[in-house]
Amino acid sequence: MPFAVARTRDETHLYLDLQPCACGSVETTWDTALVMVDGELISRYHGSCADCGRGREFLFGLPEEQTMFGAFPRFGSQEPSQLLDAGEWLWVADMVASNVPIDDEAVARHALTIAAAAVDEVVKFVPPGQDHVPDQAFWSARGRGVRAAEPGRFALDRLLVVRDAYRGMVAARA
Repeated sequence: MPFAVARTRDETHLYLDLQPCACGSVETTWDTALVMVDGELISRYHGSCADCGRGREFLFGLPEEQTMFGAFPRFGSQEPSQLLDAGEWLWVADMVASNVPIDDEAVARHALTIAAAAVDEVVKFVPPGQDHVPDQAFWSARGRGVRAAEPGRFALDRLLVVRDAYRGMVAARA
């Protein structure tokens, strides 16, 4: 049984934050362990929902290359995500960028850095030589909804402009 690969801790925790408990809460203290499942070494995240107490568990494949080091946020290396689709990554960028405070430069830089990194993750779905994110890069309801609302946002040139704008805003606040 293949498990979706969690490339980094940052990507894993973002994914977990986007997976609410059946009660709707995302508040869970996660314990982690490496375990064998069907002969495959996987990463197990488990815990109890802070609101309702329900047990929660997620199993992730391990990346071929470890990408633990680097500047925050470190979502992954060159390959596209298997956890979040292209539309979800753009949704994350939009959500974070729309909540940038005007009165706290450090928090603003942090948020815009995350937004730029999330757009970088969308770009990873564009195949070499292509100019847009392909249909198969959208597998979640949220991701398909983001694309359906504004499909033009997934053109490579537009994604690069948005990413560079976020990077520019970070630099202007340095």
